[in-house]
Amino acid sequence: MKSFFNSYKSSIILLCSIILGGIIGISMGPKASLLEPFGTLFINLMFMIIVPLVFFSVSSAIANMNGMKRLGKIMASVVIVFTCTAFVAAIIGLIGALIVNPTKGVDPAAIQSIMAKSADAPKSSEYPGILQQLVNTITVSDFPALFSRKSMLQLIVFSVLFGTSTAIIGEKGKPIAMLLESGTNVMMKFVSIIMYYAPIGLGCYFASMIGQLGTQILKGYLRVFILYLTLAAIYYFGFFTIYAFISGRKKGVTTFWRNAIAPSVTALATCSSAACIPINLEYTKKMGVPKDIAETVVPLGANTHKDGSVFGGVMKIVFLLGLFGKDMSSISSILGIIVISFLVGAVMGAIPGGGMIGEMLIISIYGFSPEVLPIIAVISTIIDAPATLLNSTGNTVCAMLVARLVEGKNWLEKKVCQSTELSS
Repeated sequence: MKSFFNSYKSSIILLCSIILGGIIGISMGPKASLLEPFGTLFINLMFMIIVPLVFFSVSSAIANMNGMKRLGKIMASVVIVFTCTAFVAAIIGLIGALIVNPTKGVDPAAIQSIMAKSADAPKSSEYPGILQQLVNTITVSDFPALFSRKSMLQLIVFSVLFGTSTAIIGEKGKPIAMLLESGTNVMMKFVSIIMYYAPIGLGCYFASMIGQLGTQILKGYLRVFILYLTLAAIYYFGFFTIYAFISGRKKGVTTFWRNAIAPSVTALATCSSAACIPINLEYTKKMGVPKDIAETVVPLGANTHKDGSVFGGVMKIVFLLGLFGKDMSSISSILGIIVISFLVGAVMGAIPGGGMIGEMLIISIYGFSPEVLPIIAVISTIIDAPATLLNSTGNTVCAMLVARLVEGKNWLEKKVCQSTELSS
């Protein structure tokens, strides 16, 4: 019981503070807005550190990548598998969200009136040409413009290029790589210090929001949670089975499900993909995945394979767009949600503090007010356990898919034959 509480301690504390804030908001009504400055303090602290956090974490991850030894064929297969499964998750999540519409019944005018006081309220839907929009999305015209949370994607592009340049020059770049790694550690400690205040800040902001909106937003969260559980079950039982079948036909399916229970239970018990690495390695090898593939896919997947987080990215984007009455039916909107949820879940999950950076990326790209950060932070909290289940257990079936690409279509039969010969 103690280990269970330690695994979920931060989530439990945040969830309790949010529930308490909701109760206070319902009890006090509009008067709960008096607590909003305590919530705004937390939001400002988070945005205050986002620029250096993104720069150090992204550039450090790239700059220090040259120490990783991986076979080219395995790594190419890993990229293909992780990318394809993440996009499948994004499409499934978007279909479910559009069908259910978690913000149905929530009055967009009420939300907009609360956020209207911010100078960063959602921007109009007028866009320049597509090529100019692409240029504006990934670059800025002057270096100082990078030092703004409104240039989040541009800052990420700059950080990737900076880290890549550092890695390419090898030994000459080692001092910079060490500096970046040290800076990342400092910023993550900075984040952990701020997070001590998170229960108070989020609780107070949520109390203010509920006091002004009433309980209509709570129904939205309930729909998100139920929708997420439904999609997670469909993806876990349905698409993991499909992936196993692709990797090894009927034998692949039986092999996967015979060994998937322990990794799944561990994911739910620890709520940590990193903590699941040992058990995932053990059972991935029992599935017949070659040792070198298993020991590449599983550790790498703990950081970069985030199908559950991609689902979460879709939920957050759709929830915010629904709250503000934004159009989600156009082709451009649908493609935008899929791509951004992929970035939020699969790409941002690969760097330290990626969840928070992903949420801020959503706010930056869509031009929302900083005050909406707690709204999607609540979603992160309530979907934590099922998201970890998809993220972590998915690494095992992805290892089977990589084995299929690297070893050929009969890889599982060959492995069984080899095991039989060794035993005899």
